[in-house]
Amino acid sequence: MISRREKLKVLLAGTAVAANFGLINNAVAQKERVYNYADQRWEEVDLSVIRTDRRVPTKYNRRNVRINTKLPVGTIIIHTDKKFLYHVTGKNKATRYGVGVGREGFAWNGDATIKRKAEWPTWTPPAEMRAREKEKGIILPITQKGGIDNPLGARALYLYQGNRDTLYRIHGTNQPWSIGLNLSSGCIRMLNKDVEHLYEKVKLGSKVVVVGPGQKSAKGFSENINPLAALFGSN
Repeated sequence: MISRREKLKVLLAGTAVAANFGLINNAVAQKERVYNYADQRWEEVDLSVIRTDRRVPTKYNRRNVRINTKLPVGTIIIHTDKKFLYHVTGKNKATRYGVGVGREGFAWNGDATIKRKAEWPTWTPPAEMRAREKEKGIILPITQKGGIDNPLGARALYLYQGNRDTLYRIHGTNQPWSIGLNLSSGCIRMLNKDVEHLYEKVKLGSKVVVVGPGQKSAKGFSENINPLAALFGSN
């Protein structure tokens, strides 16, 4: 018996979406390396069919949660393994968002400070990324103006260490299906509606703590997995 996914592939055959950069290409199907959580393995998928028949898991919906932390209000904690971003809003309280994590974001952990914010930001892909994508036959622009097709989405928060731009970003995405996944490129991506929500709450100078692969949690932080947390609902 042909599975629903196989039927969908047949129906969409010939339709190729270069979704990684929000561009349409009817000649070559764009492949992306993503993590299959059901089978617990990496696989290459055709972006013209991925998640066209399902939504982002509800666990990645924005919601208020109880946490255990001594980190100050306004701190952002990103757990790259769990694909969650927490914004501390009060004593042992936080807003939790689902995120997608690119290669650049997944490989990094540590502390940083938000020193710049931008609405509908211009995207300047690093030279290393341009070279890597060129090997796949994808020519990236040196810069791309902000807009609905821009990979940085509606908002961007720029992470610095001292006065040095780390080149890491918390940003929106034109690929909503990518929330909860590991991607081949990019930093920390959020749904546009979520990054807009966070953008309005976050102040310049806010601390960002990134919990990288293999780390259980940030020092002085853990989520309080408790049924009482449901009392705080979601925004």
